[in-house]
Amino acid sequence: MLVLALDTTTRAGSCAIARDGVVLRQQASASPAAQAERLPGELMTLLDHASVPLREIDVFAVATGPGSFTGLRVGIATMQGLAFAEGKPLIGVSGFDALARLAGSDGRVATWVDAWRGDVFAALYEHGQEIEAPTVTRPEDLLHRLRGAPTLFIGDGALTCREAIRRALGDDGRVADPATPLLAGTIAVLGGAAAAAGECSPPHAIRPLYVRRPDAEIARDARSAR
Repeated sequence: MLVLALDTTTRAGSCAIARDGVVLRQQASASPAAQAERLPGELMTLLDHASVPLREIDVFAVATGPGSFTGLRVGIATMQGLAFAEGKPLIGVSGFDALARLAGSDGRVATWVDAWRGDVFAALYEHGQEIEAPTVTRPEDLLHRLRGAPTLFIGDGALTCREAIRRALGDDGRVADPATPLLAGTIAVLGGAAAAAGECSPPHAIRPLYVRRPDAEIARDARSAR
């Protein structure tokens, strides 16, 4: 099974192709241009470098978030378009699930993604399973609840909050190395496993994992409340 995957949850993003659970090629964007301008050209370049025609792709996979609203919309729309055009399934994969998998730990893993404004998008995993659902909050509100057990932090939010983690948890708080790995390869592997298990949805059914409402909605509600 050939899987083409895309991650736009970070500013740079990445794409990858995997065959039967093995990543054949993964690449980060080398262009400073906005994601909407780079895609789907970078995906076609990846396929060309891997010598895989688009028509041979069996499954498409995309990171559903959390991340920037624009990035998620662009990434999902790009992969929906390709999946529709090729008549193939599209699998949505949580970026948190990919980060937890990349952490490579059977212990407690905190996946933290920078949510700006001093917040983090966060979820908590243990033995590879999600034990606390995704949320968005202040890092200090999470850290006091994580005391008492070793926790591995991963994601760009963990990198930004490295010192706060160290101060709050001491030796019980450790940041993964690398803290911000490329996700597309793992998105491809997880998407392929989901497809093999029959967990396929039509492309239009994929929804982004926003966690926090878009700023436009918050501003609209604030105006309505006046």
